[in-house]
Amino acid sequence: MSEYQKYQHVERLGTDETDGILIGRVYVFPKIDGTNAQLWLDSDGELCAGSRNRQLSIENDNAGFMNWAVTQKQFEEFFKEFPKLRLAGEWLVPHSLKTYRESAWRNFYVFDVIDSCGDYLTYEQYSEILEEYGIQYIPPLRIINNPTYENLLKCLDENNYLIKDGEGTGEGVVCKNYNYENKYGRKTWAKIVTSEFKEKHRKEMGAPESKGSKMIEEEIINDLATTAFIEKEFEKVKELHDGWSSKYIPELLSRCFNEFIIEESWNIVKKYKMPKVDFKTLNTLLIRKIKETLTEVF
Repeated sequence: MSEYQKYQHVERLGTDETDGILIGRVYVFPKIDGTNAQLWLDSDGELCAGSRNRQLSIENDNAGFMNWAVTQKQFEEFFKEFPKLRLAGEWLVPHSLKTYRESAWRNFYVFDVIDSCGDYLTYEQYSEILEEYGIQYIPPLRIINNPTYENLLKCLDENNYLIKDGEGTGEGVVCKNYNYENKYGRKTWAKIVTSEFKEKHRKEMGAPESKGSKMIEEEIINDLATTAFIEKEFEKVKELHDGWSSKYIPELLSRCFNEFIIEESWNIVKKYKMPKVDFKTLNTLLIRKIKETLTEVF
């Protein structure tokens, strides 16, 4: 954790990089319009700072972030206790949006904490720690199971985090699903820019059919994709190849979905009274259930 590491690119919602991110427990955070920044300790225990694209120094800073950070006692105390963690956040200096409260400027707002393996701590894990050390962090606007277009629109309309009273809403929001990896195997977050969202996504993001806060697809998978079914298909693949290799994972996933549809279609129709089912969502949830069941494989 002693070297500079570029923070991940946050992808726009609706691209193939974020396909499926809204399935499950989603944390919707305010997106603030400053400059990307991070803090960590090097191998000698010295405080280091970075921007989106480079490591900073006192002489070659970015909008004064490092010169500010080295004077802040809370970071010194935090890193004494957690020397292997990295803080990623936004250094709020004037950019496009000028409606932030005067007291909000030139502060560092943490939005992610990353461990020495490059894994992200969840909001519940890091918020309690940062609170103890008086380090500012961005709280979620909402935590939503399977958010719909209407849910996200409401978050955008309610986002007045750090904004002056009566000066409108923020730049947008960031959606995080800590259990999500995209189809390329990458952990990523999805951003929604207020000025673009209503126009681009109104037609694309119909609300999924749901019962309470659960989608019908989620109920089907939880009910019918049993551990026994998944383990049975896993054993079939092993038997077919006289053993197991990770290169058979795509075959396992497609086989499970194929057999699930063949075996359970009538049960789905009968039990859920001719439901309207999104099979892409059904497949995504089945893959997640397989990964949760066969942890030794994934």
